[in-house]
Amino acid sequence: MLIRRDDSLLLLVDLQEKLAPAIFEGERVIANSVRLLEGARQLGVPAFVSEQYVRGLGPSVAAIRSAAIDAHFFEKTHFSCAAEPGVIDLLRAARRPQVVLTGTETHVCVLQTAFGLLGAGFEVFLVADAASSRTPENRSAAIERMRAAGIQIVTSEMVLFEWLHAAGTDEFRRLLPLIK
Repeated sequence: MLIRRDDSLLLLVDLQEKLAPAIFEGERVIANSVRLLEGARQLGVPAFVSEQYVRGLGPSVAAIRSAAIDAHFFEKTHFSCAAEPGVIDLLRAARRPQVVLTGTETHVCVLQTAFGLLGAGFEVFLVADAASSRTPENRSAAIERMRAAGIQIVTSEMVLFEWLHAAGTDEFRRLLPLIK
């Protein structure tokens, strides 16, 4: 199944100041998440950003805060966004059955969020090049587990091209710098 722009939303999980420096390939995860935020903004895809225990882990990294100008931010204390009171209702209010998921840590908050969203009836797409953990082993194990559970594993370029659906449009030309 393809990701459809009119049926999807973007959810970034816990890309925060105090955790980001410890993340395997963290700069790439942040850069690809920023790219998706920009694409979502230009194409009218709703974006949501979670922040785990801000007092301890700090806010989202500056690049995310800058790119997420139209995003809805929410704080959480549960590892899973789906377990946080009100979040499933917030996402359902967007009336979009597909969730494009990025963030950290893949084996904790991202995995638990993915399973919670799946259980709530969403189609879940994990963006592998925009999700990681402190160790590559934890990241790989989480991706394998999510794939086995039916969560679609995609890349940031796959998401952008599926949102665009066609070349030769003004939207394609506007998003081309994000792809090159």
